[in-house]
Amino acid sequence: MLLAGKNAVIYGAGGSIGGAVARGFADEGATVHLAGRTMESLEKVATEIRAAGGVAETAQVDALDEAAVNEHADAVAASAGSIDISFNLIAHGYVHGTPLAEMSLADFERPVLTAVRSTFLTARAAARHMRGQGSGVIMVFGGDGDPMSNYYIGGTQVAFAALEQLRRQLACELGPHGIRAVSLRTGGIPESIPEFDDLDSVVRETIVEPTMLKRAATLDDVGKVAAFAASDHARTLTGTAVNISCGAIVD
Repeated sequence: MLLAGKNAVIYGAGGSIGGAVARGFADEGATVHLAGRTMESLEKVATEIRAAGGVAETAQVDALDEAAVNEHADAVAASAGSIDISFNLIAHGYVHGTPLAEMSLADFERPVLTAVRSTFLTARAAARHMRGQGSGVIMVFGGDGDPMSNYYIGGTQVAFAALEQLRRQLACELGPHGIRAVSLRTGGIPESIPEFDDLDSVVRETIVEPTMLKRAATLDDVGKVAAFAASDHARTLTGTAVNISCGAIVD
């Protein structure tokens, strides 16, 4: 198994993408520590993982709360012995469909502030423990890319671009301590959008048609690639993004 003996903390693990990553890590042997604000959704994912033979722990943690993040990371490191992987997948509270010229400041800045603050807090909490053990992987989701034509995405891409720069800085500063920083870039995951089946054809065309493979990444794809990127098989990858956009993003 790719992640046997590893301890992974997944923030936002009760969501669709966070849950997929948690299952992907657990399938490869990691003990997954599921963190989020809603225990019901966390326990649902944990139950699925345990039923499949995996090991999952849950904790109610607000990834925007500095003290809560630090306390949880300290508790995981103390009880499990290490934090080997940290992946922040909390929702950013974005507003889509409104042109920037008509958008309120609060709606524009919410995803940017949420993404940067939570990723910094969770990465810092993990890095403090990873430095002592001389290894670890900090993962970021949603790389920057071109604007989506014919659809208004508010501050989403601004947030992703900020995360990419934070990932680069983390990789630079933490590399000498044996810690990698990697992001996963997608062109959109239809399964992660609850109302996707009801959306108009413009949105479908925006996600699927630009891909070279004429399909979008699935949640299962995300979980499997995340597990690989977090494993020692990818030990040469840091400061970079793993492109799982099915060719929607061309590097």
